Amino acid sequence: MTLFHVLEWLIKGFVWSMVLLGGFAYLTLFERRALARIQSRIGPNRAGPWGILQPIADAVKLIFKEELTPATADKLIFLLAPIITVVPALIITAVVPWGPSLDIFGYHLDLYIADINVGVLYIMSIASIAVYGIVLAGWSSNNKYAMMGGLRSSAQMISYELALGLSFVSAILLAGSMRMLDIVNMQKSIWFVLLQPVGTCIFLIATLAEVNRAPFDMPEAEQELTAGYHTEYSGMKFALLFMAEYTKMIAISAIGATLFFGGYQGPFVDKFPWLGPIYIFIKIIILLFGMIWVRATFPRIRYDRLMAFGWKVLLPLSLAVVFITAVGIILAQHFENSLLMWIIPVASILAAGFVVAMIDRELRRKDYARR
Repeated sequence: MTLFHVLEWLIKGFVWSMVLLGGFAYLTLFERRALARIQSRIGPNRAGPWGILQPIADAVKLIFKEELTPATADKLIFLLAPIITVVPALIITAVVPWGPSLDIFGYHLDLYIADINVGVLYIMSIASIAVYGIVLAGWSSNNKYAMMGGLRSSAQMISYELALGLSFVSAILLAGSMRMLDIVNMQKSIWFVLLQPVGTCIFLIATLAEVNRAPFDMPEAEQELTAGYHTEYSGMKFALLFMAEYTKMIAISAIGATLFFGGYQGPFVDKFPWLGPIYIFIKIIILLFGMIWVRATFPRIRYDRLMAFGWKVLLPLSLAVVFITAVGIILAQHFENSLLMWIIPVASILAAGFVVAMIDRELRRKDYARR
C-alpha cells in the first residue's frame, strides 16, 4: 500500500460522501414532488425555477434554526446520537461497485471505494449499527415519547434484520460469493430478481422496515408518539437524523440494485464502460420512486401486526426461500443442467402463494369469529 493509494481512497470517499449529501437534499425534493403528483396537489414550486432550490432553502432554515437541548437530557449522548445514526448510512456503500474499471488519461480507475471478499457481510454488519443511534437519541432525550419511539425502532429493526439477512443469503448462494463484484458479474446473463423474485420482494419489504419508511414508520407515529425518537431534536441535530433516513434510502436502493437487479450491468457496458454508472443510477432512481409510491399508497399498519408480519410471515418465508435456492443450485450442479435453476423461482412463488393463502384464511377466520 502506497501513499498514492491512500490518497485515492480518501478522494473517492470524499467525493462519494458529497454525492450522498447532495442526493439526500434532492431526494427530499423528488419525494415531495412525486407525492404531490400522486396525490393530485401542488408540490414545492416557489424557491427557484420549478422549486429546485427548495432543498437549499430548507438547509438554510435548519442552519439558522435555534437548537434546544432538554435540561434533563444526557448532553453528551444527546449530541452524539445523530452522528452515530448518520455515519453508518454514509459508509455502508463503500463496497458497492458503481461501474467497470475505466482508463482515464492512462490511469486505471476502479469505480468503488473498497473491494473486499466479504462485502455482503460488511453491509450487514454496518446496517446493524444504525439502530444504536436511534435508541440513544430516544433514551438521551429523557422524554417518554422519544424513549418509546427508540424502543419501537430497536425492536422493529432487529426483527426485520433477520429476514433482510436471509434475503442476502439467496443472492450469495446464486453468485457463490460474498464479494459484490462477483455478484454483479454473475448477473451478466440474467438478473437475480428473475431467479429469486420472492427473495427480492422480501429484501424490498425488509428494507422499508429497516429505514422506518411507511407503512413501517411506527417509531415516529405522530398520532401516538408525537415525532418519536427525534421529538426533542431541532436545528442541525434534527437535520442529521433526517439526513440519515434519506441517505439510507439511497444506500439500500444501491445495494438492492447491486444484489438483485444486475448492478451496473446493461447493454453495451462491455464496449462503453461509462454506461455502467448511468445504468445503476437509473435503477436506484426507480427503486427510490417505488419507496415513495409505497408511502403515498399504503396506510400505516398497527404495531403488533407489524411485528407479527416480521416474525410470523417474512422470517419463515425467507428461510423457505434460502432452502429452495440451495436445493435448486444443488440439483442444477448435480445433473449439470442449468435449466433446473428455474425450479428456484417457481418453488419460491408457490411457497409465497401458500403463505398468502394461509394469511387470508386466518384473517377470514378472525373476521367470522367477530361476527
